[in-house]
Amino acid sequence: HNEHGLSLVTRLDSSAFLGAQPTSSTLTAPSLEAIMRAMRLVQTVSLMVMDYKAASFRDKYLPKSSNDVERMRLEGERNRCQQELQAAQIAYTTEDKGELREGMTRKDIILLQRDAVHDAADRMANAEEQLQTHLQEEEKANGRNSNVHYKAADRLLSLCQVNGGAYIKIGQHLANLDYLIPVEYINTLSTLFNAAPRSAFELVKQVIQEELGTSPGQMFDSFAEEPLASASLAQVHVAYDKETGRKLAIKVQHSGLRETSAGDVAAITFVVRLLERWFPEDFSFGWIADELAPQLAKELDFQMEGRNAERATRELKRVGLADRVIIPRVLWKHTTSRVLTMEFEEGFPSTDVDAIDKAGLKRRDVAKLVSSVFNAQVFLSAFVHCDPHPANVLIRRSKRGDKPEMVLVDHGLYKQIDNNFRLDYARLWQSLMLADLKGIKASCSALGVDEMYTLLAAMLTSRPYDEIMERAKTGQLVSSNASVSGKSSADKAMIQGYAQQFLQEIMEILGTLPRQMLLLLKMNDCLRHIDYALGSPTNTLVVAGRYASLALREDKMVNGSVWDRLHALVDYMRILMRIYAHDYVIWWTTTVPGSTGRQTKSVDFL
Repeated sequence: HNEHGLSLVTRLDSSAFLGAQPTSSTLTAPSLEAIMRAMRLVQTVSLMVMDYKAASFRDKYLPKSSNDVERMRLEGERNRCQQELQAAQIAYTTEDKGELREGMTRKDIILLQRDAVHDAADRMANAEEQLQTHLQEEEKANGRNSNVHYKAADRLLSLCQVNGGAYIKIGQHLANLDYLIPVEYINTLSTLFNAAPRSAFELVKQVIQEELGTSPGQMFDSFAEEPLASASLAQVHVAYDKETGRKLAIKVQHSGLRETSAGDVAAITFVVRLLERWFPEDFSFGWIADELAPQLAKELDFQMEGRNAERATRELKRVGLADRVIIPRVLWKHTTSRVLTMEFEEGFPSTDVDAIDKAGLKRRDVAKLVSSVFNAQVFLSAFVHCDPHPANVLIRRSKRGDKPEMVLVDHGLYKQIDNNFRLDYARLWQSLMLADLKGIKASCSALGVDEMYTLLAAMLTSRPYDEIMERAKTGQLVSSNASVSGKSSADKAMIQGYAQQFLQEIMEILGTLPRQMLLLLKMNDCLRHIDYALGSPTNTLVVAGRYASLALREDKMVNGSVWDRLHALVDYMRILMRIYAHDYVIWWTTTVPGSTGRQTKSVDFL
């Protein structure tokens, strides 16, 4: 396709990404490197398409082994259970219940439909488990390539690792879409979070020399050659300040990344658009490329990251969390767009449960702190850290007692939320906490989501919408069917059921949603991962609902009439009373000897 190749070269020579006019000396080599990476991208995608076409042909026309027959039987059973679950969910969430059967009330029908959803979810979870077990056994016998999803995912992983930079960012983003793409991709691409590239020390010294005008040895004491940590865009080295002796963290951008990122983004966008044109019904991931382009340029500017860190410190102080969250101080005299120097702050990843236990901290307190900090950013300060993966959210024991303290790092990706969106989003989370079905629907509509509001609610809370409907009937803040230990396979099956119902709509709406919503969805995915790793010891929905309610009250106190202020204050006090009652029951069941220890049975009176 020569016309496509010509278009790609033209796009790669564009310098709009960097906001500068291209010159032969600055863009020729990076453009050629980007073209080589783009060619690997095209080759990888072509091979992935061929893998799926070959698998489809093999299933249709070639003789099938006993393993193939069993796999197809299990896939058919899984698909049948999935259809049954979708039908049960549609019946349960439909307002019109049809004609009542003799001797049955509307409530009886609703209870039967609810039970049908749970039964279908259990069957779906069991069918999926049997299929995955068979695939694992097949993989052990024949290798990963026997599973076409693993084969394609391995190709994509290899591409990300070889190309690096923006490609690793894309791979990490895909690894968070656990309800939208096959689990084989999630399992494979998740390794990118712990396998980022490392620049040779000579390249690190070169970047520092170019940016600061001197070598690391002349500027710092004991500059460590081995990086403490490495990510897709940069790596961190430990050094000591020559004047004060203070331990420092030096973040150094990978060499050449600034020059090649423009071409990489253009190449990725071009190929994604091409795939959307060739496979309009099967491929709708253009929104990922659209999101990456403007954000990557910001993340590559470490001076902007420094300003974000200082503003985040001020905002946390304003909302009363500065004594529980530490943001490393920036040393501006040693900071440029590619080198960021900060004071070193100790801490361990927020998902390191062994370190949490060894420090004498309660996992429940850690989970509540993490949820409180980011919900305060969303609903109160409207200036949000959008990349809270475990390595960026560090924990340590506070010097003032046995409570956890957070060290928040990597401030390159922030989003300023506009006020109207913030309030609509707050109304949605308050409604989710209170299981206000009309409020959920209205809030989702205000955010541009109409028919698929049930799925958005499930994606945000990581709980089935059926559970929210149950709480609407009982008045609970926690469902009696909620899993105490975290996400159950049946819960995941329910959410995937909604996702499959609206899969095409999801792809379409993700392409049209405001960018601030996309970044908040990414933030929620990261926070959900931390919460699950901690064993889901606290109800993060209640924490989010509390901050959302506080935001709505503050807005009315500032902008409302006297009556509005009084009404808002009464509503907020009523909500607080329910939250305090919920927290007391959780405390009682988890700390008082002789209590059941089961949160699900003890909150029915709420």
